[in-house]
Amino acid sequence: MLQNNFCACLLRIEWFELLHLFRNIIENQVTLKVDLTDVKDVNVDMDEKKLRVTAYGQGARGLNNYGFNLDLHSSIITEESNFKVINRQVDFTLWKKCPGWWPRLTSQPQKPSWLKIDFDKWTSEDLEDNEDDTRDICNDYPGVYDKLHKEEFGYRKEDLKKVYLIIYNLCQFVGFIYILTVMAIMYSRDGPACMKETYAAVGNAMKFVQLIQFLEVMHSIFGYTKSSTLASFLQVGGRAFILFTMIEAESRMQTKPVIFYLFLVWSTVEIFRYPYYITQLLKIEISFLTWLRYTIWMPLYPLGFLCEGIIILRNIPYFEETQRFTISLPNSWNFAFHFPSFLKIYLLIFCLPVMYFLMSRMNQTRYKKLGKSKLKKKYA
Repeated sequence: MLQNNFCACLLRIEWFELLHLFRNIIENQVTLKVDLTDVKDVNVDMDEKKLRVTAYGQGARGLNNYGFNLDLHSSIITEESNFKVINRQVDFTLWKKCPGWWPRLTSQPQKPSWLKIDFDKWTSEDLEDNEDDTRDICNDYPGVYDKLHKEEFGYRKEDLKKVYLIIYNLCQFVGFIYILTVMAIMYSRDGPACMKETYAAVGNAMKFVQLIQFLEVMHSIFGYTKSSTLASFLQVGGRAFILFTMIEAESRMQTKPVIFYLFLVWSTVEIFRYPYYITQLLKIEISFLTWLRYTIWMPLYPLGFLCEGIIILRNIPYFEETQRFTISLPNSWNFAFHFPSFLKIYLLIFCLPVMYFLMSRMNQTRYKKLGKSKLKKKYA
């Protein structure tokens, strides 16, 4: 049963799973739409409180006869009510005898099983009619939205995009928890001596979650998230460069203790970031988690950049020796590229601006989320 504080909704009748009837209740009229193509022989019988429709057209059973009966909630003016057959549907306009907001379309409180609700057309009676306004029933009336969904489907129907993002964030959280757990077990068992085995133990897991993180760039491109595409690409791409070019490509670097510290910093940041995203998707506010999400980066981001810088510096002599990724003349392209020189330029010119950009953006976001007044209270 619809609530009285709604003035417009769109309902769909499924007749043999394909014949659809839509209604949009407004103050003076009810508009209905029947999704049926190639319509012929439309027969409409209107009483003050009853609508009977039969038609021949293309529906769930192919070209066939279809029909429905509706016992209306209140009286209509049959002389002024009309219908129109267009290309892919039949549109009805039923004028109300007594203008006002109907609590429901049918006279019976129980909604017929074939009558389905389309939640994209909700507006509220207390709002002015403005076609440019975009209403969000889930945000505006969450209790009623949940109730209607449970009546309609037997469960709370979620947006597929939202479900996908929850699964993605959960998988990434589990991946980084696994990395931290393995590292913690190794360190508790062997102490600092385990650091040289870090990459051998969790390197594959780190490569996997890091590759999956490139989806976050796609999320921002396609509008799944509101994050900056540039910021996402710089962060994910920078990590991938360190992991695959600096560590995976040079076996001697894989046994250095700095790998342990780098993985520790990366994973610690992420085990707070992904749960925060999950709670936001579920509209759950955990103030301490929000504070951690926008505060833990302050010591960890500089440590992460420091570890990455150390890895690049330590790798320069190795790549000088092996000449890996270096292109020397002469060659068919008449092009030369000295990878160790590139690493020096990357370290001096690229790393510092990227670090400044990412940290400045995080600091701005932190002030937006926490606010100066909230920060003072927390540190008071």
